[in-house]
Amino acid sequence: MDELVKLVTQKFGLNEETARQVVTTVADFLKAKLPAPVAGQIDSLLAGGKADLGSLAKGLGGLLGGKK
Repeated sequence: MDELVKLVTQKFGLNEETARQVVTTVADFLKAKLPAPVAGQIDSLLAGGKADLGSLAKGLGGLLGGKK
C-alpha cells in the first residue's frame, strides 16, 4: 500500500495521510464490488505481496460472463 500511497501523493500533491485515506477508500470500494477471489488479491497486492494471476483472471472472467 505504501507504494500506491507514495504514487498518489506525488501525482496529486496530497499529504501522506490524505493519500492513504484515498487509497483505502478506493480499495474498500473495489473489494465490495468485486468477487471474493479478486477482492482477496487486492488485499494481497496492497500488503506488498504478489497477485495470483490465475485466481485474478478466474474472478474477472466471472464478471465478464465467463466461467467462474
